Amino acid sequence: MDSNEFKPAARKEKATSGIIGNDDLVKAILDAAWSKNAFATKVYDVTGVVDYTDMFVILSGRSDRHVMAIAEAVEGQLKEQGIRAAGVEGRKSGAWVLLDFGNVIVHVFEKHKRSYYDLDRLWLEAKTIDVPEPEWVLDFARMESSQFD
Repeated sequence: MDSNEFKPAARKEKATSGIIGNDDLVKAILDAAWSKNAFATKVYDVTGVVDYTDMFVILSGRSDRHVMAIAEAVEGQLKEQGIRAAGVEGRKSGAWVLLDFGNVIVHVFEKHKRSYYDLDRLWLEAKTIDVPEPEWVLDFARMESSQFD
């Protein structure tokens, strides 16, 4: 090969949690988030849609403080299991916090910001993973529905 020939850049490998598989990681994330009454849970398998992660978890909180409590619970409980986020964004605003666990990226939105940014619409090509929320989360979500705004 001639040294002047074009060489495509090497693809960077995705970060991984290195400890547990995606399904177990998502379960740990949901358990932590639901312990703080996160609601409107969506899990997307984005394998083949994007190349930097395998799954997105999208959750809602009722306020900026609630979003922060959810994000802190997720980060804290996973840290206790030896899993650290590769990156965290949005801590200052609290309206949208992103936690990057490599193969799984978590978005925690204040409910109105989630409607505004509408990430769910962006991932229509992705496979939706059915994750039934616990009954107490469903009760909480009903109380938080727009009829009470």
